[in-house]
Amino acid sequence: MRTRAIGSRNVGVIGLGAMPMSVAGHMPDEAQSIRTILAALDAGITLIDTADAYTPSHTDVGHNERLVARALSQWGGDAGTVLVATKGGHTRVPDGWDVDGRPSYLKEACDRSLKALGVDSIGLYQHHRPDPRVPYEETIGALKDLHDAGKIQMAGISNANPEQIRLAHEILGDRLVSVQNEYSPRFRSSEPEIDLCAELGLAFLPWSPLGGISRTGELGRHNSAFNEIAAERGVSPQQVCLAWELARSPVVIPIPGASRPETILDSARAATLDLSKEELSRLG
Repeated sequence: MRTRAIGSRNVGVIGLGAMPMSVAGHMPDEAQSIRTILAALDAGITLIDTADAYTPSHTDVGHNERLVARALSQWGGDAGTVLVATKGGHTRVPDGWDVDGRPSYLKEACDRSLKALGVDSIGLYQHHRPDPRVPYEETIGALKDLHDAGKIQMAGISNANPEQIRLAHEILGDRLVSVQNEYSPRFRSSEPEIDLCAELGLAFLPWSPLGGISRTGELGRHNSAFNEIAAERGVSPQQVCLAWELARSPVVIPIPGASRPETILDSARAATLDLSKEELSRLG
C-alpha cells in the first residue's frame, strides 16, 4: 500500500477507524472485530485509530483499546510497523457523552490508555474534543507534558478549528503531527483545516470519511457522480469517495470505520484507485 507521513512515521494511505466495533448499536461480537482488524493489517493498513471513549457504556472505558491490543497480539506480522492512535478528553457518562479538558484528567486518561493498549508509550495520542470550560492552551499543555515524559511519541488534536490548530502548533511545535476532523462528501466544512494542515506539515485524518455514503442509495443526496464513476470503474462508491479524499491533499489519510472484514478490505482498495481530473471535476 502507498504511504503518507504522520510526523516521523509513514503509514498506509488508508487507516482503520475502530469505533464501530465498540459503540452500542453497532457492535459485532469480539471474534468478528478481531477478524476485521487482522484483515486490515494483512491488507497493508498500518494505522489504527481508537479512543478510550469507544465503549458500549461508561462502565467499560477503554473497551476498544483493549480490543485493538488483543488483535495486535494475535497478528503474525510485525506489530512495530503499526501506528496505533488513540484519544482522550471525550468522556462517557451514564446518559451519553461529555468532555473533560483538564490537564489532570487528560494525564489520567493517558495512563489508562497505556494500560489498555499494553504499551509503555503511545504512538499517537490525540486530544479528542475541546472543552469550553477549560482554556485550550491548558489542555494542549498537558499533551506537551505527556510527550516530554515519554508517555506519548507524537501528539494530535481532533475536532479543532484553524485558530485552535495554530495555537496547538505554537505550543507543541514538532510534537504536533496530526489533526482529526470530520470530512466527507456530505460534510466539507473542514476544507480550511485541510489547507492549514498542508501549510503546517500536519497529517489530516478525516473521521467518518464515508459520511452519508455508507450506503450506496444515499449518494444521490450529495452527488450522483460518486455512483456513476463507481459503476464506470467497476468499484464501490465507497472506494471512489476515499480516492476523492486522497486526491484532495497529500496530507489527507482517511480512517474509514469498519466492523466486518469485507468492509475494510473494500476500503483498502481505494489506495490504488487514481481518479482523473475529469472525474474529480465531476465529484466537485
